[in-house]
Order: sequence, then C-alpha cells, then structure tokens
Amino acid sequence: MEIHVFLATEAGVYRLEKQGNHLSQTGRYLDDQEITCLAVTGDIILAGTHNGIYRSEDGAATWQKLNDSSGDLYLRWIAVHNGGRYTVFAGTEPAAIYVSNDNGGAWQERPEVARLRDKHGWFLPYSNGAGCVRGFAFHGQRGYAAVEVGGVLRTDNGGVLWQLAPGSSGNPSMGGVNEPGMIHPDVHSIYTHPYSADLVCAPTGGGFYLSPDGGQNWKLLYDCYCRAAWWNPENPDHLLLGSADGVERMGRIEESLDRGRTWNPASEGMQTPWTRHMVERFVPMKGDLFAVLSNGELWFSQGNRFVWNEVEVGARVNAAASA
Repeated sequence: MEIHVFLATEAGVYRLEKQGNHLSQTGRYLDDQEITCLAVTGDIILAGTHNGIYRSEDGAATWQKLNDSSGDLYLRWIAVHNGGRYTVFAGTEPAAIYVSNDNGGAWQERPEVARLRDKHGWFLPYSNGAGCVRGFAFHGQRGYAAVEVGGVLRTDNGGVLWQLAPGSSGNPSMGGVNEPGMIHPDVHSIYTHPYSADLVCAPTGGGFYLSPDGGQNWKLLYDCYCRAAWWNPENPDHLLLGSADGVERMGRIEESLDRGRTWNPASEGMQTPWTRHMVERFVPMKGDLFAVLSNGELWFSQGNRFVWNEVEVGARVNAAASA
C-alpha cells in the first residue's frame, strides 16, 4: 500500500512515498519558506510558518497563502479533528488557539485563551513570546492543548470554549516542587487514548505525567525532561517516551509496558544517548512510527518493534503528517 508522507522542513514541504519499508522523495514545495508544522486531510494540506498559513487543495500541486486573520501568525502546531465534522485547530506563539470550520478558509481566535495567557503571564524561556500552544489531543468533544510555559487547556464542547484543566494552575513557575496532583506548567505535547477521553498524558520540562480523570489529577511517571511520547492505541499500558536529562542533553528513547512504572531502552539502530539533541515529536502513520529529532533528523520504525532507520531528507525536519 502506497502512503504519502508530508514533511515540514526549514526549506519547504517535502513529500515522500512509502511502500513497505521503503521511502522515496517525490516532491518539494514552498522551498522559500520554513514550515513549522502541517496537517493533512484528504487532498487539503495546511502548512504553518512564522508568518501565516499556506493551503493546498490539490494534494500539494498548488499553494496559496491565507490572508485572513491567520495571515501573519507564528504557527507552532496545526491539528485536524473530526468530532462529527472536520475542524482545524491552530496553536500559535504568543499562546493562542485559532479554529477553522472550513478546512482553513477562515479562522476565529478563542478569546478566553488570550485572557488566560495575559492573566497568568505565560512566557517562553528562549524567546520574547508570551508562551505558545504546541500540541492538541482530541477524543470526541473532549480536547486538550499543551501550553509552553503555561499548562494544560481543556475543552468539553469540541473546541468552542477552552479553560485550564483542573490539575493545571496556569501559573508558569519553573522552579520548586509541584503540588500533589498538579502538572508541571512547561507542557510540550499532549495525548489522549482511544479507550477514554479521561486518559491523558503529557511530556513536560519537569517530567512525564499521566492523568486518569481528564486532567483533574496528574501523576508523575518519570522524572526527566521530555517533549515527545507515543501511546499504543491498542494498549494503554504501552508507552514510548523521548526522554532526556535536560534540554537536549543525553536524549534517548525508552519504552514502558506497565503504564510508566518501569522503562527500558527502545532505540535499536540509533546511537543513544545523544549528547546534544533529543526526540522532538513521535508521529504515528498507519501502524508505523516516525521520530523527528531536535537536530532536524528523521527516523522511521516499522510497526512497534522500535528498530530505527534514518530517513535522508536533505533539510532540517520540523514535523510530519501522512495522507
């Protein structure tokens, strides 16, 4: 079966074709743009940049820049959710959430997110941005958003209204010890499990957390620095984590088969730990898995065996999606 894989890179959008375990490059687009994130639904592709969104409606053959309210946004993440209808969510820097109900044609900002950002003073340690939204996870009408540095947002009506998850204070303090049941505010990505909208986990700058009750109470599963995780959709006890000792320091991949009680290496084919980089994102694609590293490398594992092979791209990779 042929699968199209689209990559967001520092030099445009790349298209790969995957047949079995073989990947070959078949196209390159928007090569004068750094693409920060992308989402694919059918023939529609949305590519986020530092100054707005580009859209293709014909599988990447042609592109146009959207010039509505999204025209000058710094996009950090785009997600498509089918909760009865296709809705597209964009997370930005400074931290904000924009929603489109027509595949990216028009966008509306959720004003309650900006109010929370300003009230709590969200920030980023590496730029002047007032925080950023860098991940979404959805299960039916329930949704979650990862805010760096700010915490976890939750919606119970398909993204119409967002509020802080009960176990997330919204206060962006990076020091000290969290109160019991609360999540660290430096949230890098977020995931919910198909078994239940209440099962949610999040890699953070202060460890890997899991909540069994929709973000009301959080348990620290692994005290580390992490940005990426993968949750086996068939088994909620099976987790993969891109862990590190600090920011891009001694990065590695570890696997748990008992919902985070114990962890073992899962990086066959790689020379880990990496001294100066780590996993930025895991991207599942029809039973296989890609790992996007913080140095721009792309790695591929067929199935859940976690035997990794590097994919030669020729440009720094920021994100990936499949059609």
